[in-house]
Amino acid sequence: MPITTTKSAFWAGVRDGAPFVFVAGPFALLFGVLATEAGLNVFEVMTFSLAVIAGAAQFTALQVMENDAPTVIVILSALAVNLRVAMYSAALTPYLGRAPLWQRIFAAYLLVDQSYALSHAKFEAEPELGVPQRMAYYFGTCLLVMIVWFGMSYLGAAVGTQLPQDLPLDFALPIAFLSMVAPMVRTLPHLIAAVVAVVVGLLAVPVPYSLGLIIAGAAGMMAGAQAELMLKGRTP
Repeated sequence: MPITTTKSAFWAGVRDGAPFVFVAGPFALLFGVLATEAGLNVFEVMTFSLAVIAGAAQFTALQVMENDAPTVIVILSALAVNLRVAMYSAALTPYLGRAPLWQRIFAAYLLVDQSYALSHAKFEAEPELGVPQRMAYYFGTCLLVMIVWFGMSYLGAAVGTQLPQDLPLDFALPIAFLSMVAPMVRTLPHLIAAVVAVVVGLLAVPVPYSLGLIIAGAAGMMAGAQAELMLKGRTP
């Protein structure tokens, strides 16, 4: 169905974003459970989800918190994981940069992998869309995912408070990270970045306050970027 109005653009975004609830739901549920296992109450879990809205950053911060790192290290670790959002913002600016300020603020708050990927692909495929239609589509892609993310975070936190304290759930956090990272390793630079980050992370385990995580992430990003530059240099 062609997009002709802001209303049709919004509902097109809702339809395109609907399949992502099957990814966001389980992760939000797991986060809620693990956060309560780490000592957060339901109010703190929901404040965390409402303030951050970033699965990878939330899981990272949770892992660092469990290691009794200072607050500044927790914040820096979450920000390091979420650096990709700055690139998402730069990529969407040519399409949404002329929207009203309040819309851009709200869009920045809702910017996640799914909203970026769907919107950027749509805007490139249909350059004739106006700014109001683009923004309507963008917000549409966020609607169901955000409802599910907040709802399942609450459910996970509520369930987590009822679980026995000695229930062994430590294994779930590494598995969650693997399931998020594995689909992202699609090219040789991605693989190099992942391998370097893992090796440096293991070597940096003795670094206090989980700073090894930030060191490993920086090393992985630099290695991946260098690998991509080298591969492009070889392309005839």
